[in-house]
Amino acid sequence: MTIEKIRIALEEKKGKVYHFKFNGARNQVEEFEGKIVNTYPAVFIIRLENDNNIIKSFTYTDVLTESLEIINNVK
Repeated sequence: MTIEKIRIALEEKKGKVYHFKFNGARNQVEEFEGKIVNTYPAVFIIRLENDNNIIKSFTYTDVLTESLEIINNVK
């Protein structure tokens, strides 16, 4: 898969709630539910479902390297 294909796939997922799993530094795993609200050329923005004031940004490379997994559609 290429970064361009990932960007297009995430653009199609925009506005729907998904369950995410992020494998961070030092084996820290964070799971959360959120909505992809914007996609940009290098990053995309997720607004957490449980708190509308918290947003997270990720790169398409995070998806490519499987640091960020999109588990399933929640709603």
